[in-house]
Amino acid sequence: MSVTIDITGLPAERIGFAPSPLAELCMALHALSQPGHHPGLASWTSTTAAALDPDLADRLLEGDFMWRSSFADLFMAFAGIPGGSGLPAATLAAELDVLDRLDDERFVTAALEHCRLALYGDGDGPSPLSDPLARAKALETASARGPQQLAFAVRVLDDTAGVRVWLRRLMEDCDEAFFAETWRRIGPRQSADVRHKTQVLRRKGLPAVLKEVSSALGVDEGLTTVTVDKMVHGSTTATDPRIGGGLLFVPTNFGWPHLLVLHAPGWRPVIHYPLGSPELASSPGSVELMQRRMEALAHPMRMMLCRNLARAPYTTGELAAANGITAPEVSRHLAVLKRAGLIQTRRQGRYVQHQLDLATVARIGSDFIEGILR
Repeated sequence: MSVTIDITGLPAERIGFAPSPLAELCMALHALSQPGHHPGLASWTSTTAAALDPDLADRLLEGDFMWRSSFADLFMAFAGIPGGSGLPAATLAAELDVLDRLDDERFVTAALEHCRLALYGDGDGPSPLSDPLARAKALETASARGPQQLAFAVRVLDDTAGVRVWLRRLMEDCDEAFFAETWRRIGPRQSADVRHKTQVLRRKGLPAVLKEVSSALGVDEGLTTVTVDKMVHGSTTATDPRIGGGLLFVPTNFGWPHLLVLHAPGWRPVIHYPLGSPELASSPGSVELMQRRMEALAHPMRMMLCRNLARAPYTTGELAAANGITAPEVSRHLAVLKRAGLIQTRRQGRYVQHQLDLATVARIGSDFIEGILR
């Protein structure tokens, strides 16, 4: 499984590195909403969450679907503007200006990313803003995710302009509350990393710089295809004439262990790579329990289910649809994972949802948790 990026004929000068304040704000919000994904950031997340104004905290909950279990492409709007530079702006305010330039159809599709099991499967399909069937599908999928997701989806579709204003104001308030100071602290490190990797690219070439970015990245001998080792299938091209050619690498201080690839149809591909890999604390368990967990994780389908469940709660039916198997098969796999103490189950209205226990999984080892969250 992997995501591939076709770079055939792409000029070397169209491959670059740049920091993005808005993309980093997205990752900071994700860390606040999913602290279990980022144990190395525990001090920052706990301090920042405690200092949040209650009104701002409530407003963040309204749209946390855009950064909690997936990462909406809205936060890399620079990659979706036809005729644009394809590069992030230097400041958060300037990047929000770029977001304002994104047309409504792209804005809505990116904002509803959290509603889709296959994130980019409908990228070239009809817009839910204009097509009744596409709208019904978006709302049906949102409904299965819960009442908050459904309410947000209806709001985005019925009042796109209002949501755009609301989102910009929310990002500006986050900047004032905590992100401006955070960016002043981490921005120089990102700029230094960008300069270093740009020099490596120029002097040693693409294979060398990919190795520095992540061991999960590679390129073929003919320098025609970049491959990202992830537990997901996907492909895109860096020479799409709709958006102009280019491949961009964006660093993040908050992103580990996520290695993100923006590969939406009609968008310039972006690889969002983490700086550093903090060690996870370990806690010894019984040999019998460890054996049970290793056996549970040895099955490839249970690995795929763990990838889903690490990001958000899922029902049995959703997992069956996402992985192309029957609901009884999913139930049998979930039973094995539950006996190993790896998942938690809760009832949400008429739905029974399952989610990976990240604190438990983190104790198994950083390689596994990095693999399923990459």
